[in-house]
Amino acid sequence: MTEHVTREGVFPRRDFKDTLFRLIFREKKNLLSLYNAVNNTNYTNPDDLEIVTLENAIYMDMKNDVAFVLYDELHLYEHQSTPNPNMPLRDLFYISREYEKLLAIPESDFLQRSVYSTRKQEIPAPVFMVFYNGLKNEPEYSTMKLSDLYRKKNALAGLELVVHMFNINLGMNRELLERCKILSDYAKYVDRVRKYAILLPIKDAVERAVLECIGEGILADILTRCRREVVQMSIFEFDAEREWAIIRRDERLTAKEELRDEVEAEVRAKFKEEVRDEVKAEVRNEIKVEVRDEVKAEVTEEVALSQMFRLVRKNLLSEEVAAAELNMTVQEFLDKMQTSES
Repeated sequence: MTEHVTREGVFPRRDFKDTLFRLIFREKKNLLSLYNAVNNTNYTNPDDLEIVTLENAIYMDMKNDVAFVLYDELHLYEHQSTPNPNMPLRDLFYISREYEKLLAIPESDFLQRSVYSTRKQEIPAPVFMVFYNGLKNEPEYSTMKLSDLYRKKNALAGLELVVHMFNINLGMNRELLERCKILSDYAKYVDRVRKYAILLPIKDAVERAVLECIGEGILADILTRCRREVVQMSIFEFDAEREWAIIRRDERLTAKEELRDEVEAEVRAKFKEEVRDEVKAEVRNEIKVEVRDEVKAEVTEEVALSQMFRLVRKNLLSEEVAAAELNMTVQEFLDKMQTSES
């Protein structure tokens, strides 16, 4: 048995993924209740359900939480506090191992099953589900597809796998939680630990949540029977959740520093081009205004000259007075008047 060190001390851990969710739903009656809630069914015999979780199958340090066969369907249930877009790929590896295991079981003492046989080998239909209760806001229901991970989209791609994700945080998927009391109790317990962990050391927060939940009939049976184990699991889970939050924050800051120069250069180049276009547009408008004013002044002068020429020709105004009004010499006035007549 390995150990996990938290800020509150050293606690034994059975394996990386032995979580409270696994502890609760490895019991058939609880698992059947969850199945009924998800599928809106009313099956009552837990013995119809066969748990086939591969306890020793580990990929990327993560075990599948619960796998079971019920009425020719193979269900893989996973609990997550951090969304993982690679779940379809992980489930693909896992379901392959499950099918290998199932095909290795002889149909009888004399009939071994084989994918190389000319006889069709029937297998249970797979169903993949994730029950999410992390801190990041996620929709009540969403799907993740294997095809979303393909580098190249191809309509002829021959392999698809869909994972259904349900947000089971308190306040989300109310109907689902109402149909499955044990799942609702789990959500309430997690929510209570999180609230207390804001003000208390995680060990004290867990102990207080456990005592209160037992007193209020929330997960009372399992918290009473497996109290020490639940406390240890909860401390590990919530401490790990907190550590992952710190790691993600630090990674974000590091990435920001590493990308700052590159992004700044890109943004500067983009904005410089935009500002250049804006400045050009502003200068064009300024030039238009200046030219308009110049043209207006020229037209105004032409109109004034024309009026003076008309008055002089009708002997209503002397050449000297007209020239003085236009701020020019008499000769300049006569030259302009002569030019206008030609």
